[in-house]
Amino acid sequence: MRAAFGRAGFVLLTVMQFLYPFIAMISYNVIIGDTVTKIIARIGGVHIVNTVLERRQFVICAVTLLVTLPISLYKNVAKMAKLSLMSILFVIFIIGVMIARGFTLPIPASEDAWQFANTGVTSAIGIMAFAYMCHHNSFLIYDSMIEPTEKSWGALTHISMVFSMACTLVLGITGYATFTGFSQGDILENYCQSDDLVNVARLLYACTIMLTFPIECFVTRQVLENSVFAFTQPAPLWRHVIVTVVIVVLSVGASMATDCLGFVLELNGVMNAAPMAYVFPALCVMKLQNDRILSWKNVPCILTAVFGILVCGVGVSVAVLEMIKGVDCSHGREMAYCLSPSPPHNLTAHSFGASMWTTPAP
Repeated sequence: MRAAFGRAGFVLLTVMQFLYPFIAMISYNVIIGDTVTKIIARIGGVHIVNTVLERRQFVICAVTLLVTLPISLYKNVAKMAKLSLMSILFVIFIIGVMIARGFTLPIPASEDAWQFANTGVTSAIGIMAFAYMCHHNSFLIYDSMIEPTEKSWGALTHISMVFSMACTLVLGITGYATFTGFSQGDILENYCQSDDLVNVARLLYACTIMLTFPIECFVTRQVLENSVFAFTQPAPLWRHVIVTVVIVVLSVGASMATDCLGFVLELNGVMNAAPMAYVFPALCVMKLQNDRILSWKNVPCILTAVFGILVCGVGVSVAVLEMIKGVDCSHGREMAYCLSPSPPHNLTAHSFGASMWTTPAP
């Protein structure tokens, strides 16, 4: 890898390999804070209003201490195998709930909801790159396999990608077809808090995120170990614990700064995932092929790298403009079509945008 990129490129790639899973940990904490608070509010009702239980900061800290930090202290990702299988079953249930609710919810129509593309296309590509970015934990998973052969690795990656693509398509199409212009960064935010079936899906989704969080922590920790403590391997237990705790605590602190999941995913997607998915692999292949830069053999790599650079540049520019204008999020607020006394079909996307900020937090 160092030979392919040179020293400066290798350092940049190492930094991005650290930032990507670290920001992913932040986004997972945001999801946990968004989701678990709704479940607690539904169960506790008026008894938890204005108590610490309804505060996302408390929920994130409690989940960290009781679940994510203890699991993150594992040294071997192979110990997560059964938990990962459980997460897959949870995802299948969530997909079933979204499909069932998609045919029953009378959500108001949105203008121009089915346009092919708009100014957010680069952000969408960045988020998709974020969703499919698994390069950074490939070595961890490969080393944890019982038979780490090229054939078994190829079968594992193809099956995983096809399954992931199918789940993403079903969730994305069902979610957007149901809510169109009302769609939030976390699609479960769109459902009414009184929907108990969706609340069960929210609980399972939160559990899935809690079980995914440690995998990103493993990668972040490994990058630090390989770059900072490369000459003192394997890591002694005390250092393993300290590094893990520091990483988790920093991610918790950063997640307190925002409750806007969509913006976090967008920024991480265009700044880290897009270069790691499109730019660096293409440049690495070009370097290892050792052909002329403008040779026909390098054309696919050049086009891929240029595409990644455009996504990164335009996406960052759009994100900066959003920050200047102010990022709007609806965490902790019931959607207007859930509160409106009039039938949902009488509520338009325009009136929703004007009224959603006047609804009280639960």
